[in-house]
Formats: sequence, C-alpha cells, structure tokens
Amino acid sequence: MKYLLAVCCVFVFLSCNDKPVTAASQSKPTIIKDSNLIRKEAANPYVAVDISPMDMLYYPTDYPMKKMNGEADAPPVMRIIYSRPHRGGRQLFGNLVKWGQPWRLGANEATEVEFFQPVTIQNKQIDKGRYVLYAIPNENKWTLVFNKNIYSWGLKFNPEDDVAKFDVPSIMLPQTIEHFTMAFAKTAASVELIMAWENREVRLPIQF
Repeated sequence: MKYLLAVCCVFVFLSCNDKPVTAASQSKPTIIKDSNLIRKEAANPYVAVDISPMDMLYYPTDYPMKKMNGEADAPPVMRIIYSRPHRGGRQLFGNLVKWGQPWRLGANEATEVEFFQPVTIQNKQIDKGRYVLYAIPNENKWTLVFNKNIYSWGLKFNPEDDVAKFDVPSIMLPQTIEHFTMAFAKTAASVELIMAWENREVRLPIQF
C-alpha cells in the first residue's frame, strides 16, 4: 500500500511539472566570433601585442637572409624601421591624417631610416647616419623630411633638426591598401622608396 501511494505521488509531481517544450525555451547554440575569442583570451602578463606591428626593410631586399646564406658581397645600403597601422574602415587622408600637417609615417615610435653610406636624393647628398623620416601629406604632393631627433615616440620634432626636405607627387591608386606599407623598388636610375596606404602612393628616388 505504501509503495502504491509513493508511485502515485511521483506521478502527480511529474504531471504538474510536465510543461511543453517550446522553441523559445530551447537552448540556442553559442556562436563563437573573433571578438568573443579576443575577450576571452588571457591577458599577456609581460607585454601586450600591439595592433600596429613594427616592421623592418633593407636594401638590398632581404639583406639579413642573403648575408646568412653567403649571398651578400657588400654591406647594406639602407634600412627602415616603422610601424604598420591598418585602415580598419576609417577615412585616412584629409580626415584622420590631415592635409598639410606633419605625420610620422606609421604609428607609435617615429619612423627611422638608416643609411650605411652617403646617398643622393634630388641632387642633394644625405650623409651616412640614422634619421627620423616623417611626411607632410597634401592632396597632390607629399613633403618627406629627414630629421635628427632619433629614438623618439610619436612625432616630437624640432624643425631646426630637419636635415633635408623633398617634395614628391602623390598618386591615386585603383585599389585600397589596408595596412600602411613601405617597400623598395629598383629602377634603371635609382632605388625608389615606396610608401602606400588607403588609396595613396608616393615614391622617393634614392641614388647611391
């Protein structure tokens, strides 16, 4: 008798709690997005990863690799150290990067160029040494400036430390460059330092 009573109680309890399962009450699968992964990632306990990575380029191109492979028969001519900010959907030139205003040619630390021998730019000799390189962008031309205030963050410069200034045309590109990019290109008469971002490109011919 007690057993039958217990069974009846259990049946009544289950009947009261037997609610229909609807689509709204069903659990939905969790969608993992990149943003979720970023938020859940443990913080780096040493140094955070910068969203504008630092890059380095040599002329001759890939000089350190060529040196280690025994393919370099002379010292490098020049080296550039710079950071590579990304566009991220922003309007850059004429907006974030103001026309007629000095710009550090990158992000974070000032962009630096080192010449391992004297070079000539637009018939002006630049001595061997290390310089900050910054730009004054305008719609149709950029002014590129070599300055002596090395080992600096941002663009904290004294115009009296400017070594040389060069005007170069600004070219509109048919495609959009997401990350700020600098590169060397060999021509018949010189090596061109290319700077490109968003839909703009400038080239500075360097002779040696």
